[in-house]
Amino acid sequence: MSVSVVVGAQWGDEGKGKIVDLLSKNCKLVARYQGGANAGHTIAFGDKTYVLHLLPSGVFQKDTQCLIGNGVVIDPLALQEEMEMVAKLGIDLSNRLFISSGAHLIFPYHKVLDTIRETSKGDKKIGTTGRGIGPSYVDKYMRNGIRAGEIFDIDLLRKKISEEIKEKKKHVEFIFGGDPALLDTNYEPIFAAIEKMKPFIVNGAYFIHDAVKSGQSVLVEGAQGALLDIDHGTYPFVTSSNPTTGGACTGLGLAPNAINTVIGVVKAYTTRVGNGAFPTELNNELGEWIRQKGHEFGATTGRPRRCGWLDLVALNYSVMINGITEIALTKIDVLNELDEIGVVSAYTLNGKTITQFPTNHHDLENCKPVVTFFKGWKTDIRDVASWNEVPETCQTYIRFIEEQTGVKVKYFSTGPKRESTLIL
Repeated sequence: MSVSVVVGAQWGDEGKGKIVDLLSKNCKLVARYQGGANAGHTIAFGDKTYVLHLLPSGVFQKDTQCLIGNGVVIDPLALQEEMEMVAKLGIDLSNRLFISSGAHLIFPYHKVLDTIRETSKGDKKIGTTGRGIGPSYVDKYMRNGIRAGEIFDIDLLRKKISEEIKEKKKHVEFIFGGDPALLDTNYEPIFAAIEKMKPFIVNGAYFIHDAVKSGQSVLVEGAQGALLDIDHGTYPFVTSSNPTTGGACTGLGLAPNAINTVIGVVKAYTTRVGNGAFPTELNNELGEWIRQKGHEFGATTGRPRRCGWLDLVALNYSVMINGITEIALTKIDVLNELDEIGVVSAYTLNGKTITQFPTNHHDLENCKPVVTFFKGWKTDIRDVASWNEVPETCQTYIRFIEEQTGVKVKYFSTGPKRESTLIL
């Protein structure tokens, strides 16, 4: 039995899709445990690049099954679009894709509420994508959400949706002062997309339990990153679910003692999308250079990512709360041309040096980075075939990360393509 969890160790966008795609070739099952279509996993192989939002990243490995867990919120139209995209590539999802009956669904009224709420915040916007993720999770915890297992009784489903629209219209009009007519939309395309989901619905907890019990190799993936976790991230500038390892258990019905390995995907520098404190941000020409060189624009929204030096204070916090046992280091090739490369291993706050990541957002906003600079390798490492070919200055940088975190860098990504990865 082998169960590995792949988590984003920073604010998301670390390159999890590539790592999951790489590892899934040796796995029978890849399972997604949280988030929604607000996340984008970019996968490049051959001369093509594909972006997945809901389908697990193992979908491109022909012998791998894929499970969308109960912790995911599913936009039926987005899922249909994605399924059609992979079908055009000749990928047959029959007996390969499975959807937990406990996964909640996103409807147009969720998207309207998402946009109205975000707009109402003015200059205090969180940075939501407007895809209805948060409002869907709100309905889940208010216990009036609609789950995938409820789509088989179409008459009851239509009744529930109608009741929800009536309630949401009151919210729009009386809480936000908006036009309730915004919720009057054609639901027939939604029902058509829902109909296509029916063959894939399973009891997710039993499905993954049976896979683990039978000794299958299971790879578990989340969306976003640990620092966006609703409980352990930079609240309130977080996502609406738990991207941390604990979310893998609740989002799939996976027993904690079934997990053998936790792989933390770490970008060789740090980025974040949207608002919120970012102590190592390079709000200058160098930050813009990294953005352009690393193509740091959201896979889902196209929004530019904020860029900064690698933050080891944040990373060590992530290692602790996720139980990370191995690191997959990505996008280090973006730094190839730099004369020197900064790493932050401490902050100063109110005149004191600290190494613990503040959980209070106001404190984090006032933290100043303590930067250590390393000599750059000034060499293109995208085609290195072994560790011995990696420049010594680059090896020094990686060893420092290992020493500071106490975790071995097991996977070393030297470029965006599937084959540009060393296993150390």
